[in-house]
Amino acid sequence: MGLWLLLLLLHFHLVLCVFLPAPFNVSISSFNLEHTLSFLPGAQTPSDASFTVQVLRSRKNSWRPVAACLELKVGQMCNLTKAFKDLFDHYRARVQAVTPNKTSNWTVSGWFQPVSDTVLGPPDLSVSGCGNCLILQLRLPAATVLRQNLQLKDLYREFVFHVQRTRDATQFRLNLPYEEETVITYLQPGVEYCVTVSVTSLFNSITVPSKPQCAFTSPPSQRSSLPVVFSLVGVFSVLAFLLMGLVVYGSQLSFKLLSQRIPRTLRVF
Repeated sequence: MGLWLLLLLLHFHLVLCVFLPAPFNVSISSFNLEHTLSFLPGAQTPSDASFTVQVLRSRKNSWRPVAACLELKVGQMCNLTKAFKDLFDHYRARVQAVTPNKTSNWTVSGWFQPVSDTVLGPPDLSVSGCGNCLILQLRLPAATVLRQNLQLKDLYREFVFHVQRTRDATQFRLNLPYEEETVITYLQPGVEYCVTVSVTSLFNSITVPSKPQCAFTSPPSQRSSLPVVFSLVGVFSVLAFLLMGLVVYGSQLSFKLLSQRIPRTLRVF
């Protein structure tokens, strides 16, 4: 019995000495097909520990190390963009903590497909007025070359423009193909509109819109203040006329009262 207890204690001692706490919260995030692996170190992970990353491709059932992510430190992330070469394949990643004489168990991420799990961000949008219309100018993100000479713009199907009139929040939507410059016509002159844009894709439904960009169709009319000015001038004119009438009427009334109070003899004299 004592021998078995001794062997059991020795086993636990070896386990505690050899294994490090495993990383956790291993996840893959992606924006415009730039893929990033993040993770957190396990509790009580030594400060001198580093972390190594490997990836698994579903079509090739073997783990491969990521050359740029073999000695990560706490807080560092791993860029997997080059490791995920096939947009339509599925990948997993795993992370292990390492010291000179210890290793942790591997912690594995969920499956990730680049083309469907990335977040497609909006292009840069600028808006300017042209009378009774708006000119929308688009600039696509940097032309990252993907598998088989595909570029990010090749994944786009349409651009969705949401247009809102600032004055009363009236809005409408346009689905248009990509053009560097688009003109929206038949709008009200001298009125401000705000526009956002997002993209649609055949392979992906995770998109985010741009921030609203606002512009007047044309400069607001300055004539709108003239009726107010004329109205004020008219009001002051009427008031001045009434005041003058009161002064004249008051003078005549004073003269009449004064003449009534003067004795008749004085008036004859």
